[in-house]
Amino acid sequence: MAAGGPYSVTVATNRIFPILLSGGAGTRLWPLSREKRPKQLLPLTGETTLLQQTALRAADADRFEPLTVIGSLNHRFLIAEQLRQIDAQSPTIVLEPVPRNTGAAAAVAALLARRSRPDALLLIMPADHRIEQVEAFLAAVDAGIDAASGGALVLFGMKPNAPATGYGYIRAGQALASAATNKVRHVAAFVEKPDRETAEGYLQSGEYLWNSGIFLLSAGALLAEMARHAPEILRHAQDALERSIRDSDFLRLDEATFRLCPSVSIDHAVMERTRHAAVVPADFGWTDVGSWSTLWDIAPRDAAGNSLLGDVLVESTRGSYIRSEGPLVATVGVDDLVVVATADAVLVASRQHDQEIRKIVERLRAEDLGRT
Repeated sequence: MAAGGPYSVTVATNRIFPILLSGGAGTRLWPLSREKRPKQLLPLTGETTLLQQTALRAADADRFEPLTVIGSLNHRFLIAEQLRQIDAQSPTIVLEPVPRNTGAAAAVAALLARRSRPDALLLIMPADHRIEQVEAFLAAVDAGIDAASGGALVLFGMKPNAPATGYGYIRAGQALASAATNKVRHVAAFVEKPDRETAEGYLQSGEYLWNSGIFLLSAGALLAEMARHAPEILRHAQDALERSIRDSDFLRLDEATFRLCPSVSIDHAVMERTRHAAVVPADFGWTDVGSWSTLWDIAPRDAAGNSLLGDVLVESTRGSYIRSEGPLVATVGVDDLVVVATADAVLVASRQHDQEIRKIVERLRAEDLGRT
């Protein structure tokens, strides 16, 4: 499965380069997640932030190279401070002057890693995921190493336990013949977020996995496929990196050239087009923390099914996520709500409609009302 051209694939024999993607805005978790402090920089599921939790999964120096974080220029000091708090060793913090989705970030990560080692193997992880079973996660990574070293672009597919409509799906194909174990499968198809009926069919078939958005791949293989399928992203990402400047602990990408990168995800730019996509079916307690209902799903709840955080008082309330970052919030006689209060905003939403919260943020931006 070796790729030709300037980005050749060689077998990785050393530690993996962990790449954290921290450029998301988290609009569905408004009003707590804001542009100046998005969800990955918040302690939503414990005492540490989502970014810190992700970084700690790659803290084993025998297994991983020092961390690389690709995040927004506007969050540079928050990122640096949060990494300092968990004693991350010699991290590289790459600053995006403008958001350009995960395709450009992945290209920059691969180009940067190859400067250190031609056979670099990358583990690309969004910084806003929760993983309950870290040892099982690392075992899944181990299962994919041989395939990724041989040129496969490896994803991790989560075995679904519910007909979720908020995730993309992967249909797993035959076992990958070149892999050392039969745990790695060809990707037969990528499927966009389905409706409820379709998701129920996927769950019953046993052929489909949730697309975790976590990747294990060699820098050479990724760059070769980007040269083939997304050359414009690769070209401008390379220019932005070559013109980058070192600023204290940060590497600032050149704004003029990085701005020219098409804003496309790595999934659409490469994974859905390549013939070398593979998947490791896994179950390590993964959650994409993308909405308040997701947080309700994973949070401790009382006998009435409520998750209550902060200064909250409830009566005759069931199945609700209620959180206050300041004022007392009280509810009476309501079911299945999301109520989140901050110092300057209060959200009240049906738990079944919390995917639409981003529309509120879009209106705030369009009408220049602030609080985003």
